[in-house]
Amino acid sequence: MTFHSILFEKKSDLIKETLEAPDFFIDLNLDQIVEAITVGKGEYNLKPFFYTPLTDIDAIEYRHEIMRELENKILFEHIKSFAQKMRTMREHLAQAHKLYYKYQKEKWFLDAVEVYCEAVNSLVEALTLTDLKSRGFLAFLEYISNYVKSTGFTSLLSETKKLEADLSALKYCLLIKDNCIKVCKYKSETDYSIQVEKTFEKFKQGSVKEYRVKFSNWADMNHIEAGVLNLVAQLYPDIFLILNEFCAKNRNYLARTIEVFDREVQFYISYLEYVTKLKKSGLKFCYPQISDECKEIYDYEGFDLALANKLTAENLPIVCNDFYLKDKERIFVVSGPNQGGKTTFARTFGQLHYLASIGCPVPGRKAKLFLFDRLFTHFEKEENIKNLRGKLQDDLVRIHYILNRATSNSIIIMNEIFTSTTLKDAIYLGKKIMEKIIALDMLCVCVTFIGELASLSEKTVSMVSTVVPENPALRTYKILRKPNDGLSYAVTIAEKYRLTYDSLKERIKL
Repeated sequence: MTFHSILFEKKSDLIKETLEAPDFFIDLNLDQIVEAITVGKGEYNLKPFFYTPLTDIDAIEYRHEIMRELENKILFEHIKSFAQKMRTMREHLAQAHKLYYKYQKEKWFLDAVEVYCEAVNSLVEALTLTDLKSRGFLAFLEYISNYVKSTGFTSLLSETKKLEADLSALKYCLLIKDNCIKVCKYKSETDYSIQVEKTFEKFKQGSVKEYRVKFSNWADMNHIEAGVLNLVAQLYPDIFLILNEFCAKNRNYLARTIEVFDREVQFYISYLEYVTKLKKSGLKFCYPQISDECKEIYDYEGFDLALANKLTAENLPIVCNDFYLKDKERIFVVSGPNQGGKTTFARTFGQLHYLASIGCPVPGRKAKLFLFDRLFTHFEKEENIKNLRGKLQDDLVRIHYILNRATSNSIIIMNEIFTSTTLKDAIYLGKKIMEKIIALDMLCVCVTFIGELASLSEKTVSMVSTVVPENPALRTYKILRKPNDGLSYAVTIAEKYRLTYDSLKERIKL
């Protein structure tokens, strides 16, 4: 078993990291999700991992296995402990780089190596005692077990321990008189501190002013401390020569594979920490079944992850929704009253498929999702005066760009397209676009005010946002699979804000 990466099982799976977020991230609020997941972890540069979808089902299942493994709280804490030690090691190295005096820089470097060795040994012990099942962790355990037995690591460990012990054993005396400091070896001189304290004990009366000098907590030494250290080095030249040679010889002590593991495993840690917070609110997550052939998909009790993160922080409830497509069904046509959760449903559909494509558990009790080749979104955008196009023309140019690049394995999410034109033109253009999507056999979500699109084909399914029957002004935010009733409930909104004809006449009279 050969270990390549905790994110990718085989070398052939390795994908070049995408440095920029995909175009659809903002439309689907995935930018907010990734920002929340990676907050406080800038040192790992995790965002490229979340920008880079996988293209192979086995590669996704490889990550699922590791995610499941890390749901073991004991293993999770061991990995976090390892990460903290590696962070401490980097802090030591950074501090060594900032310091000025040679021997102090070398001691900080030595301490960094000691922390590294402890981190690696502790991790091996923890993994060995864990009943591992995932391919990723089993391969990594084999690698790191061989690594700690290698001549390079055992020599590094023994040299580090001996040098730390030798330096800790150094003893010396300071003879201070006026402006002169003399440094000499410790020769078992008598310690008079106990006798001095006993002599002056009788003069202690209650709390007294503190006259002892407080040393600064600064890492860097001042010139006097550095001078003393240089004199100590002259007293013990052999040990400090060994320290110098150690630092020169072990400049590249950090194993690249372990360094990469330390970064990559944070992909799992950060996502699981994010999910755990939401699970405490009663929300469910699952490992979806993934297919790159069957388009009969479903998700039960799904929700918008970005919205859920915001609402749980405010102790507000989250409404979950179900969806499924069976047989020849491919397209959800979502209609209903404004502000009823239609756009949120569309975003949820996109988020679920994207999160599944990077190997993460997704919102929902149970899910089966499709592995797309490309994901496209067409959301309403403000007019851009720089391109000299009107809003309708801009909508058409953008959808033309998408349809020319989409395949039968693509997913497209359209939100309120053609709102800037007449109803007659919107229906005509909407049908033409839908016919093209139907011909491509793509999965699609279309949020629209054009109810006619819902019954265009056997591939279309009508989903409707619902209201409270007793009070149509109140939204349930439940999106149900049912025929479009043609009601927009605009009157109830107008009545709520006193914008009906009668209300306006009355207000104008006043």
